[in-house]
Amino acid sequence: MSQEGAVSASAVPLEELSSWPEELCRRELPTVLPRLLLFYSMYQHSDSWIEHIQILKTIVQVFLPHMNHLTLEQTFFSQVLPKTVKLFDDMMYELTSQARELTSQNLEIQTTLRNILQTMVQVLGALTGCVQHVCATQESIILENIQSLPSSVLHVIRSTFVHCKNSESVYSGRLHLVSDLLQALFKEAYSLQKQLMELLDMVCMDPGVDENDDILNMVLVIHSLLDICSVISSMDHAFHANTWKFIIKQSLKHQSVIKSQLRHKEIITSLCEDILCSFQSCLQLAEQMAQSRAQDTADNRLFQKILKLCRFLANSLLHYTKEFLPFLSDSCCTLHQLYLQIHSKFPPSLYAAGISQAQQEEIEGTFLITLDPLITQLLTFQPFMNVVLDSKLELPCELQFPQCLLLVVIMDKLPSQPLDVQTLWCTESRVSVSLLKAIFCSFEQCSGELSLPVHLQGVKGKGHVEVAVPLYQHVCVHLCAFITAFHPSLFPELDAALLSAVLSANMISSLLAMDAWCFLARYGTAELCAHHVTLVAHLIKSCPGECHQLTNLSILLRRLFFFMAPPHQVEFIQKFAPKEAENLPLWQHISFQAFPAELRKQTAHEVVRVGAAQTRRWLGGSRTVGELEWLNTALSALLAVNNSASEALDIGQQTAVMEAGSQLWAFLNTNLVTGQPYVQRTLSLLFPLLGFFIQTLDSQLISQVVTLQASLLKLEPPDHVRLAVLDFVSSLGKLFISPAIQDKIVPNLCSIFALLLADRNWLLEQHALEAFTQFAEGTSNEEIVPHCLSSEETKNKVVSFLEKTGFADETVAARVERVKQEKGIFWGSLATVTLEEAKWSSSQPCAKRARHEPPVEEEYRSALQAATGALEAIEVLLQKSPAPDWLPTEMQLLQEKIDELKRRGLQD
Repeated sequence: MSQEGAVSASAVPLEELSSWPEELCRRELPTVLPRLLLFYSMYQHSDSWIEHIQILKTIVQVFLPHMNHLTLEQTFFSQVLPKTVKLFDDMMYELTSQARELTSQNLEIQTTLRNILQTMVQVLGALTGCVQHVCATQESIILENIQSLPSSVLHVIRSTFVHCKNSESVYSGRLHLVSDLLQALFKEAYSLQKQLMELLDMVCMDPGVDENDDILNMVLVIHSLLDICSVISSMDHAFHANTWKFIIKQSLKHQSVIKSQLRHKEIITSLCEDILCSFQSCLQLAEQMAQSRAQDTADNRLFQKILKLCRFLANSLLHYTKEFLPFLSDSCCTLHQLYLQIHSKFPPSLYAAGISQAQQEEIEGTFLITLDPLITQLLTFQPFMNVVLDSKLELPCELQFPQCLLLVVIMDKLPSQPLDVQTLWCTESRVSVSLLKAIFCSFEQCSGELSLPVHLQGVKGKGHVEVAVPLYQHVCVHLCAFITAFHPSLFPELDAALLSAVLSANMISSLLAMDAWCFLARYGTAELCAHHVTLVAHLIKSCPGECHQLTNLSILLRRLFFFMAPPHQVEFIQKFAPKEAENLPLWQHISFQAFPAELRKQTAHEVVRVGAAQTRRWLGGSRTVGELEWLNTALSALLAVNNSASEALDIGQQTAVMEAGSQLWAFLNTNLVTGQPYVQRTLSLLFPLLGFFIQTLDSQLISQVVTLQASLLKLEPPDHVRLAVLDFVSSLGKLFISPAIQDKIVPNLCSIFALLLADRNWLLEQHALEAFTQFAEGTSNEEIVPHCLSSEETKNKVVSFLEKTGFADETVAARVERVKQEKGIFWGSLATVTLEEAKWSSSQPCAKRARHEPPVEEEYRSALQAATGALEAIEVLLQKSPAPDWLPTEMQLLQEKIDELKRRGLQD
């Protein structure tokens, strides 16, 4: 054709171009296409939208099939697609701007908006034609040859989905006027994305090339689809899943060339967010179904659909993590939080949704089970370990229980891992604590879950049905199982963790450590048990006075002693001979029931002999308050013997203990007790010791004890003194109180029970109820019992205790809510304590707490009361028996000391 013919052909109307035969289109392409492209590039205003779209459609439908596929980017895509994106964006802006004016009466706006939507549908259709053409003409695609196409298409698709997602708010209740075209727009974008993903699946990349435009283009495509995922997550579950499937597939397919270019953190974060969002939707639907209790087939189908999406997304995360683990250092916190968030919203968490048991099991079996291999994959990754065991980790209340569960899961998996992985988790570093110490620290944060308690799936044994077990049992069983598989090279870490937890100020974690230690003593060799007993004994002897560490160690020693072999018990007796006074601090903490009968008798006799001698030595010496610490140790050892080996004592030894106690009583009075902590300790030991001999005590002494107790309670003594009072008065149930002394004893006894049963300290109240019950059930003076119940409230409290009724009016939901609030209040005050601080504070004995200094005048009064009490005690003794020879000399020294203090006071 001549040049003139070509020019005239290019001026043919668009409608006629569409009817050209293929041969003519192919021949005229070099001439017609540039003119069409030139006109298309002249787009300026919305008045020419329709015409420009017609040009685009004509190019795609008529001339695109005849273009050289190797030059598509240069001749067509790079020139047309950026302008098409600009055209689409302008239409979207116009659509959004005018949508607020849409009404059923405003037909002009309605027509305008519908025309824009129809034009946008045509744009998407033209882009679909471009994608289909590339797919049809190429078996293997190089992105560089079509690089403008994916980016432009993805931009238009995302813009479309965002508009559809926001349509409710954009059209403000008038959505029905354009809903048919919006639906068509969504379907066209949906189809376009599917076609584009088919095209991208055909892309080939050279694995030998590290850096080129193809790599950057593919990375851009993946991240653009990632952005689209966040838009469509709540619009179409199947489409959402397919988009993620494609992202993961392409990431793995081109892994060797794009692995260092992908923004892995963004992918992991987006995937975790979608998993969590889908899981929450699943739980909300399950909760709704549980509340309605109706078998709605549609709801159930939707539940199953969302649950499958959760499983798919979790599997996608699993595959991606497996392949790109070395690049996920900065994603470990996200993965950790995902696990915690999921388990915080799922039973048995206090913060879980209320769903049926059937749905709970279905979610566990379908979705949660996929998170287990994820943790296995992450075990070998040190950055993940650093996040989980971070020494400065602070979690909100709702995530503390899931953290404990996660640590137990990790603990279960470690034995199957190589030694280097076990070492990684079980040793401390500059930034992390060991797994065992983290478990104890996390466990003590689960106060609410322990107090309810929550129940978890138990371990199924042979011939036993699997039952749910409380959290304490769950952790303890798994901890003991872990100990059995502990590598010998890591035993120092195990010892350090157990000892640190035993020394902890937290009672429940200390108890867990003791249970685990006792299991270790039974599971290990007899020599290991003996070694541990000796170690604990030395620690007890080195403890600086009364502290919680001493209390915890003494409980542990008492329990471990029962697991010692008799020969090792003999060695222990030889090493820490009870006949040596310096060992009494140790023997006061040992239960003599742990010994065989003959050994029990022998050691009990020696402890009683030394303890009684220490008591007599104090009575026959200067009897200073400063020496009361040794006296208290002797009394405590005597009490230990009577508690656990009283049957091993002969009459003479029992009499010696009773007489020692009776003689000590003469030195005690109310003023002396309230003024000196050591004297308070003496009294709290003497009360239960006298209670053992209640049936042989002099009635006058019993009357004096009860009188002093009644007076003492009105002065609000420390709790340990009140508990000792309860020990004594409960033993009065064994005694027949004769009418001759009832007038002296009964009023004070009733006063004691009335005060202690009304105490607001829950521990004292509980012990008071137990002591009163023991007294009431044992006493033959039944007429006294009603007089001890001074008020209707106290009567109701005792009746409730006897009938074992508690918070009968508290529902399960109310109890859970109460526990959550208590946990929030409790943990809020401790939230500033990090794991690192807890580690150091629990591994070293605490310094003695500084005594709160009262005003100086009160100190003087307290000291003077103590001195007056001591002088009154001497006066009572002088009335009973002659003074020893040394007393006048000591009294003269005391008088000189008083004169010296008087002179110093006058000078000041």
